[in-house]
Amino acid sequence: MAKNPLKDLPGVGEKTSEKLIEAGYDDLMAIAAASIGEICDAIECGEGTAEKVIEGARQAVNMDFETAEAVYEKRKLVRRITTGSKALDDLLGGGVETASITEAHGAFGSSKTQLAFQLSVNVQLPEEEGGLAGGAVFIDTENTFRPERVEQMAIAMGLDPKEVLKNIFVARAYNSDHQILLLDKVKDIAKENNIRLLVVDSLTSLFRSDYSGRGELAPRQQKMNRYLHNIQKISEVNNIAVYITNQVMANPGQLFGDPTTPAGGHILGHAATYRMYLRKSKDQKRVAKLIDAPSLPDSEAIFKVTEEGIRD
Repeated sequence: MAKNPLKDLPGVGEKTSEKLIEAGYDDLMAIAAASIGEICDAIECGEGTAEKVIEGARQAVNMDFETAEAVYEKRKLVRRITTGSKALDDLLGGGVETASITEAHGAFGSSKTQLAFQLSVNVQLPEEEGGLAGGAVFIDTENTFRPERVEQMAIAMGLDPKEVLKNIFVARAYNSDHQILLLDKVKDIAKENNIRLLVVDSLTSLFRSDYSGRGELAPRQQKMNRYLHNIQKISEVNNIAVYITNQVMANPGQLFGDPTTPAGGHILGHAATYRMYLRKSKDQKRVAKLIDAPSLPDSEAIFKVTEEGIRD
């Protein structure tokens, strides 16, 4: 039986380590990166004890500076999932990246969810075909998940639709608290089922409905900030690609140009690694505009949404 490394931490015995694991702190890095308040809540202890536990975890894992060369070597582990469109892949630097968050926002009908379905299928392709030979987790907050559409896309990709559907784990979230709880379960599913993609469609919908009005803005943003940090942690620890869709709203202060602005404010803007604005064009065409990326220029790509899925 594997040795439990948590039991070696100061102030942590058998029962405390079980409580930590139950609360989702199942490795030293998760504890080292946690706040004192989070550990207090997890093991029902005082601040002094929580501080010792965190300090012990930080000493046990390497949290020092490293050279940019070492970071560059780690970046070589990053993989990408094809979107089905070469133009859209090129816009994103080769596809949707693992260990980062890709956000797509746009009005209804701009194909944010269609792209979510396509990625859930494409992640199951072998690496040489633009996939990661893994499964997907789909958190649905707007009741938009349609297995029959996924089946259609799978057949078009030459995959067995039954097997494809078996490798997508779907959960319908009914409020923002439920949405947060579902994310905790992703960690377990990811370890047991070779999950390589997490989809949240849409991230902001339930937060906006649960916290409406100006007076609720601060608690909503704090809660969403914690949620996004947890998504980042899951993504980086497990080398999972994250694709989130986001709602938009009209900016009444904008007199010229497109008044459409993404929901979620600066918190979501800073958390997303890649931000895309999707909009409808003529016929089946869609325009994707890259708004923010750490190493790519702002540019646009045109793709199509056909019966077969996302295509050039």
